[in-house]
Amino acid sequence: MISTFTIGMTEYVVTGLLTQFSVDLNVDLSKTGLLLSVYAISVAIFGPILRMATIKLPPKPLLIGLMVIFIISNTMAATAPNFEILLLSRLVSAIMHAPFFGVCMTVAFNLSTPEKGPRAIAAVQGGLTIAIMLGVPFGSYLGGIFEWRYVFWTIVLIGVVALIGLALVTPNQKVEGTPNLRKELRIFKNPNVLLVLAIIVFGFSGVFTAYTFTEPMLHAIAGLGTIGITIGLFLFGLGAVIGNFISGKIPSQLLTERLILALGVLALILALFTFLIPFKIMAFAMCFLFGAGTFGTTPILNSKIILAGKEAPSLSGTIAASVFNLANSIGATLSTLFLNTGASFTLITLIAAGMITFGMILTFITHKVEDKSLFLQTNS
Repeated sequence: MISTFTIGMTEYVVTGLLTQFSVDLNVDLSKTGLLLSVYAISVAIFGPILRMATIKLPPKPLLIGLMVIFIISNTMAATAPNFEILLLSRLVSAIMHAPFFGVCMTVAFNLSTPEKGPRAIAAVQGGLTIAIMLGVPFGSYLGGIFEWRYVFWTIVLIGVVALIGLALVTPNQKVEGTPNLRKELRIFKNPNVLLVLAIIVFGFSGVFTAYTFTEPMLHAIAGLGTIGITIGLFLFGLGAVIGNFISGKIPSQLLTERLILALGVLALILALFTFLIPFKIMAFAMCFLFGAGTFGTTPILNSKIILAGKEAPSLSGTIAASVFNLANSIGATLSTLFLNTGASFTLITLIAAGMITFGMILTFITHKVEDKSLFLQTNS
């Protein structure tokens, strides 16, 4: 969880620093959105490639090696002389993201009893949500008080602590048999998995369409300063932690039904977001609900991929992490394009709500056609 915390902080903390990057590195605000979209698309593309290349490695040394890459990449970010080097550091960091999360989720799932698999996955994801609750607002505050480079040095420090922890306490799980890459790639022919991937790509991507410019929205529409934005981002993260762990307790046979509900609520939250945040109390409330809705959905989707992808025990977690970041990249790219064409923040959040509604419709279809025995077996 410490490891996923610091990786999650790296991915999301830039959201609270976009205005600072724009001023300090002399780039347009809309261009700073590339720090999110490039990271996410790099996770989606390079993550599975790196995992396939390392599929025969035992989990512990692989996790340690990936964390070393993470520390190096954030050192690059902290010392970046210009926007291009900062962008490159994001690319290097993104390469290790999906394999790290995938291996972590697989290790946790294998250590738990079958009926507690979703809860174990949520526990790993918990590091990410705690990063959003504490790391992102802390980073935004630290950058506001000092400068953004201190944020990345802090991440490097936590990364070193995580590296020591991985070396000392991660169990030495042996790879049971040699993973068959060709067999594991059959997951892309599994209709139950493909349906979930479609929900993430075409529906959940709406989340990042709205989330990418949350900090500028809170600044421009809600009129919040550094303290107010820090509180708003903290409440988003608090909602994320609560939503994550509530979702982790959902019985596996009810995952799809609860996903329909979660996506419907999330779409409503985003449809109302910019209309309510001009009222400061409602701004904080909407940040909390946005976080709860977003990360009340991700453990459900992760669990459905890992439970349905029986043929890919080594790759399924990485594929889940990669596809989420593909969705993040799509969302961040769309919001950047919309902003560049003069779209208002209100229009962007309404489009995001529409995308999530489409994801809810896909989930309803999935509920009708998926193989439900895949999820019932976990309780046997």
